[in-house]
Amino acid sequence: MNYRHSFHAGNSADVVKHCLLIALVRALQHKPGALTLIDTHAGCGLYDLDGAQAQRTGEAAQGVLRAFADPNSLLNDYRAVVQAVNAGAAPRFYPGSPRILAQLLRPQDFLILNEKHPEDAHALRGAMRGTSAAVHERDAYELWLAMIPPRTPRGVVLVDPPYEQQDERARITATFAAACRKWAHGVTVIWYPLKDRAAHGQWKEQLRRLGIPKLLRVEHWLYDGDQPGIYNGAGLYIVNPPYAFTEGLPPLLEALRAALAPEGHGGEITTDWLGD
Repeated sequence: MNYRHSFHAGNSADVVKHCLLIALVRALQHKPGALTLIDTHAGCGLYDLDGAQAQRTGEAAQGVLRAFADPNSLLNDYRAVVQAVNAGAAPRFYPGSPRILAQLLRPQDFLILNEKHPEDAHALRGAMRGTSAAVHERDAYELWLAMIPPRTPRGVVLVDPPYEQQDERARITATFAAACRKWAHGVTVIWYPLKDRAAHGQWKEQLRRLGIPKLLRVEHWLYDGDQPGIYNGAGLYIVNPPYAFTEGLPPLLEALRAALAPEGHGGEITTDWLGD
């Protein structure tokens, strides 16, 4: 599956991913110690929702625009980071994870971004101008292992690939296993698109067999049943999420489910633990 982000910026998957990412970082920041935030597949950093690629799919109408129309206060932090890159009331630009993470930084925190595609890396450097982020242009999986453990006591690695390569999940699985051996207490977030339940059930079992403790899975299915050949939702694997994050997760997930449910479909957000 090819999931180039410029075509899907601001869709329902972005809303869920970024709401949970904000909540996760905020929970870790309850402690004053420095954090290192690492984004292995950073993309362009900022996306024009009126641009040709975003307009081709129109997915923002079912994502960020729904979140902005929903009155639930649990979505306020998400709306604030989107509004920060927009002058008007309605979002014209959508911040990718790099711009969102940059907004969350405290003076003692660090942000490391990586994007292998040369054109996207060039755009990323422009989007991050004026921030303290370090931008790399390397193989994501090599960088993932090279940057951990970070110099700070705690950190988060976000793995958010476009799934262009057939072996993407295999590379994630192998690198994830190595990363957890190298940095057992680190927090890692792996995003993935959902096409059908059976295929993702198989990947879930592969990850379960790694025996990684404290591995949380969150999946947002837009439809009650699979819609063949189309994007059905997205999921996140999160290892070592802090208690403050998991404690606040149920009401946030219900707010997201209600805000993003397509007309005529209930949809669901499921969570389970794969490890002990």
